[in-house]
Amino acid sequence: MIENKSTADKVFTVMVYILMGIMAVICLYPMVHVMFASISDPMKLMLHTGVIWHPIGFSLKGYEVVLQNPNIPVSYLNTIVYVLSGTAVNIVMTTLGAYALSRKGYMFKKGITILIVFTMYFNGGLIPNFLLVKELGMYNTIWSLIIPGAISTWNLIVMKTCFQGIPVSMEESARLDGANDFVILAKIFLPLSKATISVMLLFYAVAHWSSWFNAMIYLRDRSKFPLQLIMREILIANSSGGNAMVDADVMFIEEVVKYATIIVSTVPILLIYPFVQKYFMTGVMMGSLKE
Repeated sequence: MIENKSTADKVFTVMVYILMGIMAVICLYPMVHVMFASISDPMKLMLHTGVIWHPIGFSLKGYEVVLQNPNIPVSYLNTIVYVLSGTAVNIVMTTLGAYALSRKGYMFKKGITILIVFTMYFNGGLIPNFLLVKELGMYNTIWSLIIPGAISTWNLIVMKTCFQGIPVSMEESARLDGANDFVILAKIFLPLSKATISVMLLFYAVAHWSSWFNAMIYLRDRSKFPLQLIMREILIANSSGGNAMVDADVMFIEEVVKYATIIVSTVPILLIYPFVQKYFMTGVMMGSLKE
């Protein structure tokens, strides 16, 4: 059946498409600008003014400066290790906590939930956190980047809400068959929450990949620095006119180095995101609806 739309509906639809198109351009332009600027000729880029929709000349000088840093390969490997191990710990802790808080009959569930939510608004502060990490023997170790942020309160709430949407009858049937909590979680809850878990994986992985502040505070050895911290040092060195990595023409390549640094540090996430994007909306919706 063909639906006949009124003139007002057609005008509204056109306006929606125009608005979405404008928003798409606004969102995409910064990425396009950075990508084309990173492969532009440094001299021509310095002289160019206005919008960049194509490379201004062509040069890979920015990437040469960034990739010639001997710390880049090591920091890439460190970041991959931090992302994989940190995300694994995050997912395990989040799912276990969400399962316990989503089930009826558990003692102190309400009080524990309130205490967890409390941490969204208040924390001990930077210095107490640093002293705690040091006293626990995690300073200058991988655990200083993983344990303090093992659970995101927001992600825990989303996962908890998702688990609450799973019918209680399925859990009761499993218990009648002799299943314990771990079996119920592994065989029922996790398979039914794949979309939400995929979103949690994305959130946690991006957070670990983008993190640099904790590494700057808790890590002392440069051999343990993640990629983002090395990228930050490169940006500071070039922005201040330092000569640690650049020669006399630093004034002309500062901009392309900055853009190349952004591309090098974001490409892996951009490559992974399309594969999990299909789960994004489904996972968020499942985590926001309660039975």
